[in-house]
Amino acid sequence: MESGAGKHWTEEEVKALLSVWSEKNIRKQLQGTLRNKGIFIYIAKRLQELGVCRDWKQCRAKYKNLKYEYRTVKYAHNSGDVTKTMKFFHDLDAILRYEPVTQLAAEENCRCSATETQPNTSPTTERKQVLAGVKAPA
Repeated sequence: MESGAGKHWTEEEVKALLSVWSEKNIRKQLQGTLRNKGIFIYIAKRLQELGVCRDWKQCRAKYKNLKYEYRTVKYAHNSGDVTKTMKFFHDLDAILRYEPVTQLAAEENCRCSATETQPNTSPTTERKQVLAGVKAPA
């Protein structure tokens, strides 16, 4: 299916993007890097193999938009507003569930002590504790 710049993403194109995005190695690379042009070039090539013709900029823009919309709905749900919904929320939840909230803070200053994490905590709780330690003045 041909799609040019400015065209809306079809449901099939979004599903293809989500299928590539859900791969463990892609998720890991997207979590750990801020300069990610190379990853999105790779994603665009993978999408072409699936019949989706999008360039890396379109893939990155759609990725950012989906992520923003997901976080908006997730925040609303956590605040008690279950009326906000979005298509593909459950797919995105499976992909983004364990992603750190603030990647930049963790990458800027990786100083943390062993006392900042506690055993028998969930990965999300542990990340919050580590990030809290990263943000603390040295």
